[in-house]
Amino acid sequence: MKSQPNDQPDIHSEDFLHSLMARQLKLSIACAGTFLVALLALPLANYFFPDLMATRVFGFTLTWLILGVLFFPFVWVIAWVFIRRSISLEEAEVKEVEEGKRVAGGKVGK
Repeated sequence: MKSQPNDQPDIHSEDFLHSLMARQLKLSIACAGTFLVALLALPLANYFFPDLMATRVFGFTLTWLILGVLFFPFVWVIAWVFIRRSISLEEAEVKEVEEGKRVAGGKVGK
């Protein structure tokens, strides 16, 4: 196996993977937090604002409109944001490594 020079980042190294996993963990926690807020907000809204939540909108009470119609698309949006940001994080890490290789390659050539 060829060893990498010390100044060149390796995308298969523990540090690289740990950094990427830490960023993805933060993203996962943010998405899970958003989901939990939405999940807990509906019962709390029903408890604290029963008259508002009983208001009819498009033939549904506001509670059922949110729960039966809007909640599913909201979860899809959270999933879409998570996937897009996760891919973006991976691409940024790879770009950083590739730039490091170009810089290291430029030092060797001089």
